[in-house]
Amino acid sequence: MRRRTLAALAAGALGAAALAGAAASKDDPFGHRPHGRWSNLSPADREAFAEARIAALHAGLRLNADQEKLWPPVEAAIRDMARLRREQREARRERGRIVDDAPGALRAMADAATARGEALRKLADASQPLYATLDADQKRRAVMLARPMRGPGWHRHHGRHGGEE
Repeated sequence: MRRRTLAALAAGALGAAALAGAAASKDDPFGHRPHGRWSNLSPADREAFAEARIAALHAGLRLNADQEKLWPPVEAAIRDMARLRREQREARRERGRIVDDAPGALRAMADAATARGEALRKLADASQPLYATLDADQKRRAVMLARPMRGPGWHRHHGRHGGEE
């Protein structure tokens, strides 16, 4: 348990250092106007934060030995979601440079939504066996710790504080 806590703290510290470096840099390598502190993060920064969030969720759940066996598929599905988000962000950046293909942009948006839906379904399927074994405290912590993983814009569709609470 102590090892997990130390790993989560180390990942958080690395993420904080990356954020500080990104905040210090005012230059946007893509020529876009910055929209906030998160828009200045490099792909490596984003990956570090994703890893820190996964480590925090894992440590915060305090899984017992039987539950621990059910964690790897959940972790893999979360990583797949983070990778998909990074890839889609880069694709949007590239699409933003091509302004004369509105139908193509709509198709790309539809494809991205489909891919997100499939990744969410995989995460739901992977997490179901583990979630079924969690006690009430673990479920409450899971909801709270998973909030940062929802991605930008989530509150626009589900309320600023996570919707129905």
